[in-house]
Amino acid sequence: MMTTRADLLAARCRPRTAALDAGAAAQLQALLPDWTIDHGRLTRSFAFKNYHRTMAFVNALAYVSHTEDHHPEMTVTYNTCVVRYDTHSAHGLTDNDFICAAKADALYQQAAVPA
Repeated sequence: MMTTRADLLAARCRPRTAALDAGAAAQLQALLPDWTIDHGRLTRSFAFKNYHRTMAFVNALAYVSHTEDHHPEMTVTYNTCVVRYDTHSAHGLTDNDFICAAKADALYQQAAVPA
């Protein structure tokens, strides 16, 4: 099991992973303090200075999602992107959700542009 944020960032998504139990999901969520587990989905809202920066993040996250073959639900507005992960095939949260959430955080930190 991954025990650090660095472990999550270094990991790659795997096909056909099993859903995590609530305890394992809570342990991984603790590594990503800006994320919450809301209605069974790992969720975070990202704020941006303007629409251009929002869309740049969305496009970068779409690229990461494609390379990991694990795609979030995204709700995009002018200066906000809400990202939600869960694994439909596993009917819950898997390691893949936390791996991709950590990578989304890294993208956001790279932007380093305050809202």
